[in-house]
Amino acid sequence: FAQTMIFAIEEINKSSSLLPNVSVGYKIFDSCGSTLPSTRAAMGLINGQERTFGKTCSGHSTVHAIVGTSESSSTLNLSLCFLFQISHFSTCACLSNRKEHPSFFRTIPSDYYQSRALAQLVKYFGWTWVGAVRSDNEYGNNGMATFIEAATKEGICVEYSEAIARTASKEQVERVVRVISRGTAKVLVAFLSYDEMDALLEAALSQNLTGLQWVGSESWITAHHLATMKYSGILYGSIGFAIKKAKIAGLQDFLLQVHPSQDPQNHILKEFWEETFGCSFQSSLQETKQCSGSERLRDIKNPFTDVSELRISNNVYKAVYAVAHAMHSMLKCGENSEAVKASCTLKSILQPKDSHIVDVHFSLESGEKVYFDERGDPAATYQLVNWQRNPAGDIVFVVVGSYDASLQSGKEFTMNGLNITWVTESFECFLCPLEYWSNEDHNKCVPKVLEFLSYEETMGTLLTAFSLFGAGLTLVVSFVFFWFRHTPLVKASNSELSFLLLFSLTLCFLCSLTFIGRPTDWSCMLRHVAFGIAFALCISCILTKTITVVIAFKARTPVNRVPQCLALHQRMGVVGGTFLQVLVCVVWLALAPPFPQKNTIYAAERIILECNLGSSIGFWVVLGYIGLLAVLCLILAFLARKLPDNFNEAKFITFSMLIFSAVWVTFIPAYVSSPGKFTVAVEIFAILASSFGLLFCIFAPKCYILLLKPERNTKNHIMGRDLQKNN
Repeated sequence: FAQTMIFAIEEINKSSSLLPNVSVGYKIFDSCGSTLPSTRAAMGLINGQERTFGKTCSGHSTVHAIVGTSESSSTLNLSLCFLFQISHFSTCACLSNRKEHPSFFRTIPSDYYQSRALAQLVKYFGWTWVGAVRSDNEYGNNGMATFIEAATKEGICVEYSEAIARTASKEQVERVVRVISRGTAKVLVAFLSYDEMDALLEAALSQNLTGLQWVGSESWITAHHLATMKYSGILYGSIGFAIKKAKIAGLQDFLLQVHPSQDPQNHILKEFWEETFGCSFQSSLQETKQCSGSERLRDIKNPFTDVSELRISNNVYKAVYAVAHAMHSMLKCGENSEAVKASCTLKSILQPKDSHIVDVHFSLESGEKVYFDERGDPAATYQLVNWQRNPAGDIVFVVVGSYDASLQSGKEFTMNGLNITWVTESFECFLCPLEYWSNEDHNKCVPKVLEFLSYEETMGTLLTAFSLFGAGLTLVVSFVFFWFRHTPLVKASNSELSFLLLFSLTLCFLCSLTFIGRPTDWSCMLRHVAFGIAFALCISCILTKTITVVIAFKARTPVNRVPQCLALHQRMGVVGGTFLQVLVCVVWLALAPPFPQKNTIYAAERIILECNLGSSIGFWVVLGYIGLLAVLCLILAFLARKLPDNFNEAKFITFSMLIFSAVWVTFIPAYVSSPGKFTVAVEIFAILASSFGLLFCIFAPKCYILLLKPERNTKNHIMGRDLQKNN
């Protein structure tokens, strides 16, 4: 960064169009990656002293602008001194507050946009359950707070959010790693600075933390020192937003010419040289070789000489040029007016209330435009990078998408269609076969869970028990009626139709069992046919009983001849009513029979085994025919409810049909809206509820008299003659 600033200044000083006849000087201080040293350095610049421990900003200095620092925490302290400052790497959204930081500008976008971009990225890939770790400073805390706020609005849940301080002990960092490893989230959003990321990775290596999809912030996502074999097992496949990379013409040649002899007093440059070439400028008896000074940077390959990923360095370059353009604008402001010229002193050129830096708008040689908004921020554009391997096996940062905050809402985030490498070290994701699903590590296809209403599960067991109980109860009622078959009550109830009705009710209860269990070709056809015919027989019996009651009381023929006339008609009525349903079912089975199918549309992670109706028309015709019989029966029973009889069966038939109709009217919306095996459960419930309703409404009053009130089981009582005698 420092060498890039020097390169830019030398370019400006050689320029004949930008600041002609003006030389720009500089001083470079090392912030040591800490707030205190950077603050001391700034105080020295402000007070005109290189070394100072003063705590005020009241001094005078020839320094008109500060480029830096790299960290938001240090930048916050410097900006309070109201000296013009332009940062290349401080991203905290808090620095956009013009009331508190009116003199602050930057060439890197605010985290206000990056945090929201990360939330959209996580949503785009369908990751709704993530973990989070952040630096315990302004950068991490503000950035993560904004991310969590945006993620929550997108329907994303954050399992945990851990913080790592720069001064955190080894044990504290290891505790964070344990939280991450014990969590169930497989996606980790890391809003970390350099140093905190280094500490986290060292602890992750010691605890063998793998199998996570890392989502990174711009601070580390393109850090070359992390893209090594040491960390590749942890970070390979990482994805995150980075500052757009650029090319700076001439910078590489400038960097390759760097040599300690250029500035013998620069101790940092000597340290860099010694570490790069493994030598020492100090004579010693140790094995370290002596630096000769003839070493050349052209002969080695390291991050310093690699200009293929100029991202933050380009921000430094832009910051220096922004200062130069502001100075140039100020110097030109008074060329045509002496009065104006007098007010355009060099001291005032970069005051925050002045418009020169605010109005800066220029293009670099690369074509990139540089300008600031009212908050001192640049345009928020990012590149989405993914860690992949090149043919040589080295980690490279591949651009797979972009984010531009200036675009229309909802269109800021775009993918460029390139393949993405995930942690699983798969170069591209592929769809599992239809009957398979990805495992928890997303590196293998495993069979999907098959879902159907089985006898073993609780719901299936309960429905089976109710079905068998209903069938058993119906058989008990049949036995009671058979035992009292010669009594007036059973005879008056039309014993032939009563036994046939009880038989059909038994079939209704038992047909529900065909809906339980794994669907097969035969069970799918049997369940709907059995259901349709059993209920058609049941309702036909009730309809015939109702018609018989009405005819018996309305007929003008002598009473002793009525049963003989109706015996044949009621059998024909039952057979005819059932035969039409049988005919519909035969046509249905012949043209488009129900069949088992695997439904993978409703739930992606499981297969729902169900019976396809084959023809929805067939099913609704069967159901509609039963409904038609029930409506006719309800109307006739309602009309016959006031016939003169102590035991008017039409009343009980009316109640039974009301319950029957209510159950099946409710069934239709529930059936249509219920998913998977619950569709089957709803149909079984409707069958059982309507069957129990018919059984209790029609036969419970009769069993009550047969078993508990035998004195009422007389012909006179049934015909109402007991009441007439008492009167």
